[in-house]
Amino acid sequence: MKRMTTIALSTVLLTSSTLALAGQQDWKDESLDAWIDGKAETTLLLNTNLNSFDIDTEVEAGVVTLTGDVNSGIEKALAGELVTGLEGVNSVDNNLTILNEDADADIDDKALSALTDTKITTVVKTRLLMADDVSAMDIEVTTTDNVVLLAGNVKTDAEHDLAMNLARNTDDVTSVIDKLEVVQ
Repeated sequence: MKRMTTIALSTVLLTSSTLALAGQQDWKDESLDAWIDGKAETTLLLNTNLNSFDIDTEVEAGVVTLTGDVNSGIEKALAGELVTGLEGVNSVDNNLTILNEDADADIDDKALSALTDTKITTVVKTRLLMADDVSAMDIEVTTTDNVVLLAGNVKTDAEHDLAMNLARNTDDVTSVIDKLEVVQ
């Protein structure tokens, strides 16, 4: 009888600890999804080519679902690309509705290049804002023909290197021009 009680108690303890660990993992997954959702919303808000109030985001297990309305296929693609480039995003389910199917007929290569530059600037700014060790508000980001220019002040060499690498490691960036000054 003593052995049966020990086995039963061990089983209850093992089961409850397993359930506690599973619940803890669910909490971590939900927190990560909320963090990704916040980054996606911020990225869309910072992009001046999109009306972020017409775009809704939902995140589950790192998959971002975009719903709402945009004016053109270019805007739909831009929103998807902006979110795809964010850290932690596994994939994007772009369910945005295009209100004006004919709007893309007037888009030329120059306009597409400008949209890509805007996307890059927005993603770099977002990555800088999300980095704990970077004074993002003191860094100006501009992009021309996929070349990012970082200008402003940072406090340490490590902050300088982090900002430069965040920009370099952003999708579609061909190079980064360094105009950052270390000011202590």
